[in-house]
Amino acid sequence: MEKAPTRKELSHDRIVDAAARAIRRHGYAGVGVADVMKDAGLTHGGFYAHFESRDALLVEAIERAGRGSASHIAKSTAALRDEGASPFRALVESYLSDRLLKSPDAGCPVAMLCSEMPRQAGAVRKASTARVDSLLKYVGRSLSPAVPADQAGVIAATLVGSLQIARAIGSVEQGKRLLATARKTLVAQYDLS
Repeated sequence: MEKAPTRKELSHDRIVDAAARAIRRHGYAGVGVADVMKDAGLTHGGFYAHFESRDALLVEAIERAGRGSASHIAKSTAALRDEGASPFRALVESYLSDRLLKSPDAGCPVAMLCSEMPRQAGAVRKASTARVDSLLKYVGRSLSPAVPADQAGVIAATLVGSLQIARAIGSVEQGKRLLATARKTLVAQYDLS
């Protein structure tokens, strides 16, 4: 039987959840300790009982955001697979969904933070790179054996870039059209199953 989490563990989890939301909404620079603690329902002074630094919080936040996104994509792709979609088509349709266009804080942290990742230092950059590597592997696993494995990077870049540009356009309708075109193009070129 599993032991119940301690009060400190529950508080730690709330802080990381709040930071994961903040990092998706505002980027790395927008994650302020005071705001995260307030969002978690805790006092600012308790932060250092959980983390040695803001960077330590950012590492856990990017990891949590990545796991949450991967879980969402896995559920969405499974549902599409149940409807007959190939693994690749299911991934493309899930990643480039209109829902994620409208909700950037619910989507892949790579698409939200990609341009900021190289400017991070030390452990934060390492954790960010791990998220990118995870996306590349996920894309690679979805490909038909007929598609060269080195195309996973091009496909991931197209997924991330398409979502970023669609969000940047500012018009939901224009963004939807861009995503629809990207989905159609990727599936036509790489769905060789």
